[in-house]
Amino acid sequence: MSVIEHASRISTGIPGLDEILAGGLTPDRIYLIEGTAGAGKTTLALQFLLEGVAQGVPGLYVTLSETANELRAVARTHGWSLDALDIYDLVNEDGLDPASEQSILHPADIELGETTRRVMERVAESEPVRIVFDSLSEMRLLAQNPLRYRRQILALKHFFSNLNCTVLLLDDQTSEAGDLHLHSICHGVIRLDQALQDFGGQRRRMQIVKMRGIKFRGGYHDFNLDTGGITVFPRLVASGHRREFTTDFATTGCKPLDVLLGGGLTPGTNTLLMGPSGVGKTTTAVRCMLTALERGQKCAYYLFDEGLGTLISRSAALGMDIRSYLDSSQLMLLQIDPAELSPGEFAANVRKSVEQSGAEFVAIDSLNAYFQAMPGEKFLVLQMHELLTYLNQQGVLSVLVLGQHGLVGDMSSEIDLSYLSDTIVLFRFFESQGRVLKAISVVKSRTSAHEQTIREFRLTNDGLEVGEPLTDFEGVLSGVSSYRGNMAMLGATEVTLGATKD
Repeated sequence: MSVIEHASRISTGIPGLDEILAGGLTPDRIYLIEGTAGAGKTTLALQFLLEGVAQGVPGLYVTLSETANELRAVARTHGWSLDALDIYDLVNEDGLDPASEQSILHPADIELGETTRRVMERVAESEPVRIVFDSLSEMRLLAQNPLRYRRQILALKHFFSNLNCTVLLLDDQTSEAGDLHLHSICHGVIRLDQALQDFGGQRRRMQIVKMRGIKFRGGYHDFNLDTGGITVFPRLVASGHRREFTTDFATTGCKPLDVLLGGGLTPGTNTLLMGPSGVGKTTTAVRCMLTALERGQKCAYYLFDEGLGTLISRSAALGMDIRSYLDSSQLMLLQIDPAELSPGEFAANVRKSVEQSGAEFVAIDSLNAYFQAMPGEKFLVLQMHELLTYLNQQGVLSVLVLGQHGLVGDMSSEIDLSYLSDTIVLFRFFESQGRVLKAISVVKSRTSAHEQTIREFRLTNDGLEVGEPLTDFEGVLSGVSSYRGNMAMLGATEVTLGATKD
């Protein structure tokens, strides 16, 4: 071999995959990459070889399923050049020559051995360090029975093991269900899955089925296959992310709301804003975020429900203009499409905003739309548990918005995240003297002795306004209140902005 990778691990060249493998692959071993057609096996293999080229390591791509021209066309779509790779195309014109055919022996007896011999000769000739064999399904067809196929794979394994090569074997899973012969032969197995949903984009997931000698991160990991190759989003494990931070109270920008919260919001905790549509949840979240911006902190606001332009203009009309912070990049205001974004990618985006951009305030608006990106309530709760624990351990002040069904009376939600929340702020509509009013209360706080009262809440040209405790009312949280006293309410009118949604 002209170049040998002397390292305990070698990089795969795929963002995120090395993190899952705790550093990369063990060199000089054989690995199986399996997945259905279109799952991304070829793209992964090319990235692996091109990473070797970037490190000065020669690579060989042996193809039985695609021609060399087809491989180069795939590479061009990603902006790659394969000129530095040795591509050995076993699907060539020689195999179509009638003179090469014979009829005395069974074709499998000749073709399988000839294919193996030609691969070994090419490897000995080019002396690669990284090898991709694409694909095993053709070898399986040539073998025609499991015993002959297994023997040929074992022969290839022993041949490669003596040459200090790191080999990827690609398989499209055309074998019978439960065929684990390859799994036992290979040092590691990586499975690529793809699934179509009833609506939205295709979801892709990766699983490390087996990896000898490596403490890898198990479970499913979302990944994208796009122009530029594969990007893997490692499953978030909050226990591996901790840092020191202060826990001093941070003001919301509204003093009566701070009093209601028992002093304000605490870094390293999350606050859940719950209530019906239009009651003021988003406006409250923006007010808290704007105050953090005024303190000089970087903020990330993930918007699922509302358009960016609508949120910006509505906030300005309420005396909370955030445009200057967007221009200075202190605020990251991100519009999220739940039909196209996988949960793993969303968690990776949040991590990036915290670890790379330094965000100290994160808002998710709303969890109702985020729920639609998940396959079920159980998975959402588990995902949110890891994400919120991660944010808390990073000292981030996070605000979550959750809409409830209905306007008055009994309220319900698609999901229950109350046990995950450190603070819960409850919003309600209620009726008084022929007017629809709003009320706010704090029903839970793990970090402070919060006020137990229910206060009137109003949106004005100056933002939020919180009144005195509604001591003369009963039944406010039910929406059907009774008035007993002479308490003066807040102003007769409040700001309305048409059919906006909070």
